[in-house]
Amino acid sequence: MKILGIWDGHDSGAALLQDGRVRVAINEERLTRRKLEIAFPVLSIAACLAQANLTPDEIDIVAASTSDPAKTLGRLWPGSKERYYAVRRRKAFPGVGARATRALKYRMTEWAPGPISMRISHAVVARVLARHGLSRASLVLVDHHRAHAAAAARTSGFDECAVLTVDGLGDGLSATISTFERGQLTRVAASPARSSIGVFFEHVTNLLNMRELEDEGKVMALADYAAPIEDGRNPLLSFIRVENGIVHTAQPGHAMRPALARVHWQFANEQFAYLAQRTVEHAMMALARDAVRLTGKRRLALAGGVVSNVKATRAVRLMPEVEDVFVFPHMGDGGLPLGAAIDAAAVAGEPLQIEMDRLDLGSRYDEPSMTAAIGAAGLRACRPDDLPATVASLLEQGRIVMWFQGGMEYGPRALGHRSVLARPDRMQLRDRLNLVLKRRVWYQPFCPSLLESEAPRLLSDWDGGRNRVMTMAYQVREDERCRLSAVTSVDGTCRPQFVRDDDDGPFARLLREARRQWGSAVVLNTSYNIHGEPLVCSPREAVDVFIRSGADALAMGPFLVERDG
Repeated sequence: MKILGIWDGHDSGAALLQDGRVRVAINEERLTRRKLEIAFPVLSIAACLAQANLTPDEIDIVAASTSDPAKTLGRLWPGSKERYYAVRRRKAFPGVGARATRALKYRMTEWAPGPISMRISHAVVARVLARHGLSRASLVLVDHHRAHAAAAARTSGFDECAVLTVDGLGDGLSATISTFERGQLTRVAASPARSSIGVFFEHVTNLLNMRELEDEGKVMALADYAAPIEDGRNPLLSFIRVENGIVHTAQPGHAMRPALARVHWQFANEQFAYLAQRTVEHAMMALARDAVRLTGKRRLALAGGVVSNVKATRAVRLMPEVEDVFVFPHMGDGGLPLGAAIDAAAVAGEPLQIEMDRLDLGSRYDEPSMTAAIGAAGLRACRPDDLPATVASLLEQGRIVMWFQGGMEYGPRALGHRSVLARPDRMQLRDRLNLVLKRRVWYQPFCPSLLESEAPRLLSDWDGGRNRVMTMAYQVREDERCRLSAVTSVDGTCRPQFVRDDDDGPFARLLREARRQWGSAVVLNTSYNIHGEPLVCSPREAVDVFIRSGADALAMGPFLVERDG
């Protein structure tokens, strides 16, 4: 069967399953060049079909997610979500009715779907699909949290496990606990959208003058720079409690902001971030504890936007009640297309063979397109006999190299296909990247990519590498921190990518060269973009960002471009 999953909300996109395998998965932002795109994923659908060499009438099922009243209204009136998108991303001023609009938005998104909203959503999505040739396919609507849960459970590699989804909200819920066994997902607890850990952290992010749904990682990073505050003196801990697998908040999400603002007034920004981060960690641990108790399963599969908080998921991983944890790589709403497709395939009886170790599931480009992009910019390129060795030599000299190879990564992390690389042991390179090339806040740490064989030596809590793609925090051994000084947070943790030693791709070869040249198979790896822009997709975009960023070299396909002077 050929099953197309789509999502037309925050971080919209599409994913294609064919014969139970993931053929293509891509988010719309990479094609429209609008960060965390909200538009219907027309370009992503076209890219999936083109890469799989399919026509629209060959698709059997289209699986779309979410049919609550707020989502349905956005489908009927796209201008409403465009206005919110512009304000949230600081592209437009809020206006005189901003406070009322914000409160209405949070109140409406708490409403659960009903027969009317489901019928309207189905009709609107079907109409848009028909305009793009997809009228033959059956359209199914998949519950928001079920899509998250299906993605986590059915890509985890666990035969059976507890499944925990923790999100802002969707389809009237903010979190769920399910059992996965004998190939079936069974929900055992659900938290109402009015009580949301994700919305709590959204409000904190916005009060810190950052962009909600985008800058929560900055809040987590800022928290590391606060003087620790005892839990007994943390006023935010009373905002969230978990009972029998269900989240309860002191105020509903739409009314929480004023109470949070009163706490913020009493604390410096970094302390407020610390209090909020500790609150999220406590809530996540309580949910995980209840998930183990309610399901009888000590292995957990996690998805949902809150799961991107790697400090919270690390706290869950280290709990004595928990045997193992898997985090779905594209845990936020951008992963809903694949989750919806996976669930639709399972319901249809399609055998699934899905592995998420490799996420180069996006657009690929040939050498002529690379040559054309380099030539159009007036750049000169050479073709080294051994590109990974040449790039490793540049990195050894302290230079920064942009790396464009193979298919684009699926999800929010650069994983050696659209990456910016540097040595991991040079603090001055970290500062140069932050302040000059990436143009982002100084306190947000970069991540390491390393060969798996390095992990036991470098990480004190290495657990075997189920989470291979920067979805989990690990503690760096104190006596090895000099090797990872540019990719270690002030609290001693890092968020690594683990590359298999037997991988024969160019990125793994580069890591082996790094071991030969400076003693450890590790590089600093950050996303190939200017901060606030999407990851680059095409050769033309790669060249543009290279020119604008001031990086020292660009390795694209077999070609190497070095900056003059």
